[in-house]
Amino acid sequence: MTARRIAVVTAGLSNPSTTRLLGDRLASATVRELAARGIEATVDAIELRDYAHDITNNLLTGFAPPALEAAINTVVSSDALIAVTPIFSTSYSGLFKSFIDVLDPDALTGKPVLIGANAGTPRHSLAIDYAIRPLFAYLHADAISTGVFAASSDWGAQGDGVASLGDRIDKAARELADTIARRDTVESTDPFDPANYLGEGRSFGHLLGGLAGE
Repeated sequence: MTARRIAVVTAGLSNPSTTRLLGDRLASATVRELAARGIEATVDAIELRDYAHDITNNLLTGFAPPALEAAINTVVSSDALIAVTPIFSTSYSGLFKSFIDVLDPDALTGKPVLIGANAGTPRHSLAIDYAIRPLFAYLHADAISTGVFAASSDWGAQGDGVASLGDRIDKAARELADTIARRDTVESTDPFDPANYLGEGRSFGHLLGGLAGE
């Protein structure tokens, strides 16, 4: 089985960035969960701040410079996407949305996506479901049900008394790994193997007998 490739897109503006840190933790947890399922995975990290000028040029000219084109191809050809954005004014950042805008509208169709976001206060946590998730739904991506939001307090010793950031990361990683594993199972299934549709312990004779009322 070939290694699965996970693209991690982060839209943090600072360096170092807590947005990138969240993306890295989500990726590491997903790789660990996939390894537990016997699936090897590699990670390609893309920090959009490095492509900000190229993204603007693409929006203005309609053509992606070589570096941006390579980043786009990495995302489009990946087996799964982890997308993390800071929350500005209750929604995803302009840089994050601009990158989405330069993608082909059908580029993410059916692709498993784990959504992450971070902000200074937990009050922005709902942005995952009312702003970011609808964006990926519009693109027909397969966004997993658990998104991970990290407030500034989550990085401290106290964190969230209900569910720690680590617990939320692990839960989302398990869901993404399960989605990838299911797709691997479907891809590895031989459509011409009778056992795949006759059921265990059955034969064509059983099937024909059932059709004839035995």
